[in-house]
This record gives sequence, structure tokens and C-alpha cells, in this order.
Amino acid sequence: MTLIIAGGIVSPNLGLAFWLIIVFSLVMFVLRKYAWGPITKSLIEREETIALSISRAEKALAEAKQLSEDNAKARRESELQAQQIIRDAREAAEALRKAEEEKTKAQIKQMQELAQAEIGREKQGALEALRAEVATLVIMAAEKVVKENLDSPKQRQLVDHFIKDLSKN
Repeated sequence: MTLIIAGGIVSPNLGLAFWLIIVFSLVMFVLRKYAWGPITKSLIEREETIALSISRAEKALAEAKQLSEDNAKARRESELQAQQIIRDAREAAEALRKAEEEKTKAQIKQMQELAQAEIGREKQGALEALRAEVATLVIMAAEKVVKENLDSPKQRQLVDHFIKDLSKN
């Protein structure tokens, strides 16, 4: 019996083959219409969604890279500006220091000149006082030595003439 069953399955049967082709065609038609179409459509939609997501991701990556480059460039420019500001500040401080130094030197020189002028005035005043004192002493000495009765204006004239002669010598 097992041979008969096995022999029946292997042996060609046209009726069975006909119905197998019709059932296969019908199953293929139903699958194509109701299964493969929607499956293919959903696969295509999924593929488009993935492609769109990939393109968005690539665009976002490109934007991120551009932002990173822009940030790096801005950082470099900021560093250069900061260095320039520091350099300018140092130069301004140095110029201010030099200006203050020159101002101080000018003030010191002016003070020295004023002091020398004051010393000169004091010296001149001291010389005038000394001359007046010398003149008085000379008059007193001459009066005692000569015991001559000269009037005071004449004595003053003699002493002034004597002092002028002294300053020339």
C-alpha cells in the first residue's frame, strides 16, 4: 500500500496538474493583488522614508560641520581680537607711562629752573645786602679815619663809586 500511494503521487495526472495550475494562478493573482502590491507599496514608502531620513541626517551633519567650522573661525577671530586688544592696551599703557615720565621730567626741570632763579635772586639780594653793609662799614671806617666832615650824599656817592669799581674787579 505504501507503494501505491507513493506511486500515485509521483505519477502524472493531468486533471491534478490542471487544477494545480489554476489554483496556483489564482493564489498568485490574489497574492499579487492583495499581498504583494501593498507589501511592495509599503516597502517603497519605507525606502523613501529611510532615504529622506538619510538625506535629512546628511544635511544635518553638513550643517553641524558648517556650524563647527563657523564656531572655530569665530573663536580664532575672537582670540585674535583679544590679542589685539591686549596689545593695544599695552601700547597705550606704555605711551601713557612715557607721557607721564616726560611730564614729570618737565616738572622737575621747571622746578630746578625756579629753584636756580630763586637762588640767583637770593644771591643777588644777599650781595646787595652785603654791599649795603660794606658801604655802611666803609663809611663808618672812613669817617673815623678821615674825620673829615663830608655830607652824607657825597659819602654815599663815593661808596657807590667804590662798590662799582669792586664789582668790576
